[in-house]
Amino acid sequence: MVDRLANSEANAKRINLVENCFGTAGQPLAIPGRVLIGEGVLTKLCRKKPKARQFFLFNDILVYGNIVIQKKKYNKQHIIPLENVTIDSIEDEGDLRNGWLIKTPTKSFAVYAATATEKSEWMNHINKCVFDLISKGGKTPNSEHAAVWIPDSDATFCMRCTKVRFTPVNRRHHCRKCGFVICGPCSEKKFLLPSQSSKPVRVCDFCYDLLFSGEMSCQAGRSDSLSSSPKSTNNLSDNDDDEDSSD
Repeated sequence: MVDRLANSEANAKRINLVENCFGTAGQPLAIPGRVLIGEGVLTKLCRKKPKARQFFLFNDILVYGNIVIQKKKYNKQHIIPLENVTIDSIEDEGDLRNGWLIKTPTKSFAVYAATATEKSEWMNHINKCVFDLISKGGKTPNSEHAAVWIPDSDATFCMRCTKVRFTPVNRRHHCRKCGFVICGPCSEKKFLLPSQSSKPVRVCDFCYDLLFSGEMSCQAGRSDSLSSSPKSTNNLSDNDDDEDSSD
């Protein structure tokens, strides 16, 4: 069915409508062979609180954005290649029901559907698209993914030292390796995680020690000098803080 729709006029019009909804700030989405499989509103578990986001599932990418005007305008477009996606179901907990994890090497997060049927349909379609992409490309499923960030509301104290209580002065930060909510003193170092950024990113002391030890073990087995060892810093500015705080 996807192959039949790939070059159809109806599919081209649907993709064009999605492009127009994101305006000039969005990236072009129409390429040969791309098919819009489905769309809908899902609740994304963001750092501050759950927020409604518009999602579009194509046969090769997953696109989502903030809802500005329902069905008419979206912004902050995010594009996720499906060949890097792994999904896992989440058990219902309190008001958060019908959820699953969307995991990629660069970013991982939880989303929730309105009903169990909707959840099942989303997961089945995503898994089918990922399977088809990997099969056609002769690739192996992705096994590495970024940590899912713990929401701010789930941590009153630093999740590493358990001593620092978060206040307007003692701000929350997130370790890019484990996703824990941590205090400033427990996250003064950075480490290069190439799948997430071209620059060293904030990590907690615990993860830094593990990452640094692993890097040293790898370097010990090579003839490279230790001059290429990872860099850390104790001078994280406000610009180094959690850049994804709004989403």
